[in-house]
Amino acid sequence: MKKPILALALAAGSTLALTGISAQEQPQVPGVVDPARVTAGNYTLDASHTLVSWQVGHFGFNDYFGLFGQIEGTMTLDPADIEATEFDITVPITSVSVPSDGLRDHLLRPGKDGGAPDFFGPEPAPAEFTSTSVRKTSETTAVATGQLTMNGKTGPVTMLVEFSGAGENPMNKKQTVGFHARAQIDRTDWGIDYAAPLVDNMVDLEISAAFERD
Repeated sequence: MKKPILALALAAGSTLALTGISAQEQPQVPGVVDPARVTAGNYTLDASHTLVSWQVGHFGFNDYFGLFGQIEGTMTLDPADIEATEFDITVPITSVSVPSDGLRDHLLRPGKDGGAPDFFGPEPAPAEFTSTSVRKTSETTAVATGQLTMNGKTGPVTMLVEFSGAGENPMNKKQTVGFHARAQIDRTDWGIDYAAPLVDNMVDLEISAAFERD
């Protein structure tokens, strides 16, 4: 009876030792949802880790999804005065990514016989959002309003913004802040009315953005 008990004791001791070592080796996540970690200053968007996703209803059957990347932008931020925040974001339309090669071709296809394209055409100007106001709604949320220029038209857009983390990026040692944002636009307001309303007018946008302090 003593040998099994001793074996169990040794096994338990080894497990505890391994657990202790494992706990010590676990890296700490550098970004934390803590507004006190945010430092005032000018920031530049981390283009490698920022995305805009879109979602639109298709013929009433289901929703279709796509992404924009290679996004550029700047922000001036002071955690002591959130409502003075200003930011500008530029989204290259040609970066659009969808699972279907045929759909991507259609989105960037020139118009037939010299006419207007169904969507953006082969050489669309980037979309640009410039903030005009930021209203703090809690310690970690805000409502941002601004002007979106896309497809040759400009109109207002309101975004619900949530602070998602701050800290030092371990790769480049830059102070970084992250945000998630949601908005909804009527694509026909920007002249993108192909197949509306069979393909929904309303497009849901989600933004995942990281800004690095200059």
